[in-house]
Amino acid sequence: MATRKKPVKKTRADSAKTPRKRPLLALFVKLMVLGGLVVAGLLAIWAYVLNERVVDRFSGTLWKLPATVFAAPQEIYVGQHLSPSELIGELTALHYRDRNDLSETGTFDRVGNEVRIHRRAFDFPDGQEPDKQIRVRFVDDDVRSVTDANGADIGITRLEPMMIGQLYPDVNEDRILLNVEQVQKDAPLLIKTLITTEDRDFYHHHGVVPSAVLRALMVNLVSGHTVQGGSTITQQLAKNLFLTPKRTIERKVAEMIMALEMEWHYSKDKILEGYLNEVYLGQDGSKAIHGFGLAARYYFGRPVDELRPEEIALLVGMVKGASYYNPRRNPERAKNRRDTVIDLMANNGLISETEAGELKQRPLGVLKEKGTTSPHPAFLNLVQRQLAEQYKPEDLKTKGLRIFTTMQPRVQAALEHAVDALNGIEKARKYKPDTLQTAGIITSIGTGEVQALIGGRDPTYEGYNRALDAQRQIGSLIKPAIYLTALSDPAKYSLITLLDDSPITIDQKGSEPWTPKNYGGKFLGPTPLYMDLAESRNVPSIKLGMDVGLDNVADTLHKLGGPEIKPFFPAMLLGSMTMTPFTVAQIYQTLSSDGFYSPLRAIRSVVDSQGKPLSRYPLQVTKVADPNALYLLQYAMQGVVSDGTARSLNRTIPPSVGVAGKTGTTNDSRDAWFAGFTGNRVGVVWVGRDDDKPTSLTGASGALPVWAAAFKPLYNKPRDMTPPKGISFQRVDVALQARVPQTCPGILMPFVSGYEPQAVQDCQGTPTGGASAPSDNPLNPILNFFR
Repeated sequence: MATRKKPVKKTRADSAKTPRKRPLLALFVKLMVLGGLVVAGLLAIWAYVLNERVVDRFSGTLWKLPATVFAAPQEIYVGQHLSPSELIGELTALHYRDRNDLSETGTFDRVGNEVRIHRRAFDFPDGQEPDKQIRVRFVDDDVRSVTDANGADIGITRLEPMMIGQLYPDVNEDRILLNVEQVQKDAPLLIKTLITTEDRDFYHHHGVVPSAVLRALMVNLVSGHTVQGGSTITQQLAKNLFLTPKRTIERKVAEMIMALEMEWHYSKDKILEGYLNEVYLGQDGSKAIHGFGLAARYYFGRPVDELRPEEIALLVGMVKGASYYNPRRNPERAKNRRDTVIDLMANNGLISETEAGELKQRPLGVLKEKGTTSPHPAFLNLVQRQLAEQYKPEDLKTKGLRIFTTMQPRVQAALEHAVDALNGIEKARKYKPDTLQTAGIITSIGTGEVQALIGGRDPTYEGYNRALDAQRQIGSLIKPAIYLTALSDPAKYSLITLLDDSPITIDQKGSEPWTPKNYGGKFLGPTPLYMDLAESRNVPSIKLGMDVGLDNVADTLHKLGGPEIKPFFPAMLLGSMTMTPFTVAQIYQTLSSDGFYSPLRAIRSVVDSQGKPLSRYPLQVTKVADPNALYLLQYAMQGVVSDGTARSLNRTIPPSVGVAGKTGTTNDSRDAWFAGFTGNRVGVVWVGRDDDKPTSLTGASGALPVWAAAFKPLYNKPRDMTPPKGISFQRVDVALQARVPQTCPGILMPFVSGYEPQAVQDCQGTPTGGASAPSDNPLNPILNFFR
């Protein structure tokens, strides 16, 4: 019988030697759970912070929008002087296409003397105007009728204004906002192509497609570098709006979290709208092009609803890499990418295979020039300065304001091209190229609207704006203020009053006596006032200014729009004071407008991003001079062009226009000026050197050629010289200072009624003694009938 063994008792030492596996495993699990909770907590906090950024951005203003600046719209109305070629030029500048079929907006067709247009819709400050087909019929160079497609008279219409610039925020990026519903309605192919190319399941996922992310990860690991992104449209928008392009795991995770949050809070259409407006599509100098709205304008000059299928394919293809597929820098690469997108469009049923083949044969069709703005920095500078009187800089650059200006593109183009006249001047005088500089302004008579402005020889230069900032001596441009002061006293002065053109020395307190001379050094003795102005004779003008009073001349100059100058020294009667071309334009604007002062303005109205009017800039008119005296002065200023220092202008502008003007030349010919006006416009041009060295140019040889080149291509309305009620014309013998019969030698001159020459002579110079001799202008009864 076997003996039973007693169980051996384990001691504490033995127990200590046995591994405690379960407690260690439990501890490990606990640590893992705790770590997971910590990570989850941190992720939750991170997700919360990211969510706050998403909601805050989407609930506020997504983008800082620059203010957009527009030119004045081209109006078309019956009786307007407008040629078919000028209208087509305006349409071409707006990137309208010449098409026989006007089914699309932004197209036109000319048939004989008729131009048919499918005008684009536009939200004007005074209301929305829909797209419309219109017909404009011409007779010679005048608009004879304006009708709609059915032949009903419209009378007047207008084209959408040209965008001439923008005022950018500190973040130098730009976009034209699109409304997704409007794009779905007007350009559905754009959205379908974008989704087909970038995110085919966009309307079916929740912001992130895990399988796509894993697939892209595997491909990238195998290749050793990034080949696929695996990002949805929502992820791309999250990256563009909130994150950097830096490729890190942290950024990728943040991108996915924010994409999920965006999909949780917002609709697919809201996200798609954000993407349409945010996606980067190129660079315009230092300015980034964002969104399809601006890209369509930049590359093709048209809105998205006018894009052709191959143009849509090009823009959608550029989403993959706007710089790499830049159609201007890399046209072959861009075409290959475009054709790939066209194939995708065909494979997904958006277009037919036949159509795809035809589209791939077409050229890229991008504009040679940049299509977002027309570079007129000097004019935009004026707009900014006038806006600064009412708006904060931040509001102008971030709130998407729309600013409607007075700039006339055709007038601006004429002034910009006119600077080429300087090349001929330099060549003729054997100057080095680009020795001379210039500045010019053209305004509308009566309204004070600035139609064109250049600040230098290079109209696209964004630096020193000579039109607004160059303080230059004005020379003889001061003389109309002297003569107007005199003519405002009709009891003492008329156009035929004889002035003394003989040497003079003027004592000046604190300096040497001043002995002024005429240009050319000759003295003519007694000369009539109108001739002294026409020939810009210095000494008679100085004596006249001294006689009427220096303070009175200064007062006249200030009322016309010049600066207030006190004290006013005798040398200032020859224009020794300095002014900017803009100030000179203000003075001559008043002289052209029968003595009514209107502040020069470059802005018509400002509206906010929703189209609500914020400010209007109405016409302000103040009477500052006697119309009768102004009429006499204008009559004499016409003599400057017809027979005086500016008579060379008659070779460019027909004498029938009746241009009135004044040349200006300063000491040592440092500054050359011409200021003149037709029946519809005022123009001021300065020519000189930035280093203030002499040029040997006069107003007639330096500034006048530029002025003539600017006005030559424009319609110059003849000046209406119908006299006001207080003016009568008389035939006079200037030497005798007397009225003479119509059959006698003499000239017909205007006078303020009641202040005609009292002396009456016959043809032999014998006084007749009758104050009412038959010397009155026979046209006076007719002229009086029309007053």
